[in-house]
Parts: sequence; structure tokens; C-alpha cells
Amino acid sequence: MTNLYISYLRVSTVRQGQSGLGLEAQRDVVRPFLQDCGGVLHNEYIEVESGKKTNRPKLDEALRECRVHNAILIVAKVDRLTRSVSFLHRLLDSGVEVSFCDLPQISGPTGKFMLNQMAAVAELEAGLISQRTKAALASAKKRGVKLGGNRGNIQKHSREGALRSSQVRSEQSKKRAYDLLPTIQNMNCTSASAIARELNRLKIFTPRGGNWQATQVQRLLSRINDSNEGFSIL
Repeated sequence: MTNLYISYLRVSTVRQGQSGLGLEAQRDVVRPFLQDCGGVLHNEYIEVESGKKTNRPKLDEALRECRVHNAILIVAKVDRLTRSVSFLHRLLDSGVEVSFCDLPQISGPTGKFMLNQMAAVAELEAGLISQRTKAALASAKKRGVKLGGNRGNIQKHSREGALRSSQVRSEQSKKRAYDLLPTIQNMNCTSASAIARELNRLKIFTPRGGNWQATQVQRLLSRINDSNEGFSIL
């Protein structure tokens, strides 16, 4: 199966975006990368924003479309995204595979590992701060200061863990529903069956990679409707 790619291009100033110089340079890197790997460019998103800022609406759109079409986000250079630790973690949590043209090996499981390493290095200072804090607490304990709380209630922690796991799954389902919402709203469909057929025609698969059925669409719409009082798609 041919891999689909969605390109994310970023320039720091409006002038760069209008001139196209910075954008063309990035495209000149992306094109040969796709030719070498046999990938197909599905769409392109352009962001005009400083690399120091994490508010990236176009990147959010690109990540959403990657999840909908099971596509790979492709970026000309790693510094086109960010050097921010929190931002790298945001990419990891997005569930989207990312390829950097200046780091061709950063794809698939290896790519996720590399992103984790980049984030880990950037977090080194935070780890050192934590280490110093623990040392200070240990010193306080030696002086007789009472620390910590009750950690022996295993059943309570188990229930809390199960609840948190359920909440995470629920949030993932809602996230998938909202990813698909713009696509569904653009359809001229009046039933769940019609939406399922259209999603299958567009080759937008279920989270497990299968074809849509009416019951699955109904559950998806229900998640959206339950979160928006008085709102209904059908």
C-alpha cells in the first residue's frame, strides 16, 4: 500500500509566506523525499508563525487530517516544527507518524523512538531539578520532618487507574469523532447508512482499519451530540 503524506510547511513571517521563498525551499526538500520513498502527497498545510509559539492551528488541522486518512505528517526540517519539549510531546500524543526530511530514518517505530529521545534530552534540566528536590526531601526526612501520605490503599489506586484508563479511551473516541466532524458535515447525507457508505468511498477507515457500518456511525455521532447540548448532525 502506498503511504499517504500530508506536508506541513512553516515560515516565521508574513513576508516569507507571501514571497514563497521559504516555502519553495521546503517544498524542494519534500518533493525528492517523497519520490525516493514512493509516497503520495495528499495535502499541504502552511503555517505563518514563530517557532517559539505553540499555538499552531494549521498544524492541528494537518494532524487531524493525518488521523482521518491514516497519513504521515512530513516536515522538511525538524526545526520547522519546534525545539520545545512540550511541543514534541504534543506530537507524540497526537498518534500521528512524523517524517523529517533532514532525518530520513525518523519514521515508524524508530521515528517515535527518536522523538522520545529528543524530548528526553530537552527534559534533562527538569530531571536534574527533580533530583535536587528529592535530595532536599531526603535531608528533611533525616531531620525528622514527616513526609508523604498513605500509599497502602492498593484497591483505591487500582480503581482510580481503571477509571483513568476508561477516561482516556473515552477521550480518544471523542477526539476521533471531532476529527471526522468537518468531513461528515460536508456530506449531503441524511442517514447513518449514507454517511457510512460515503466514508468507505472516501477510504476513511474506522480506528481499527475496517469499513464503516451504520451502527458505528451512530455511536460516533452520539459522542458528538452528547458533548454538545442541543446539537445534532442528523
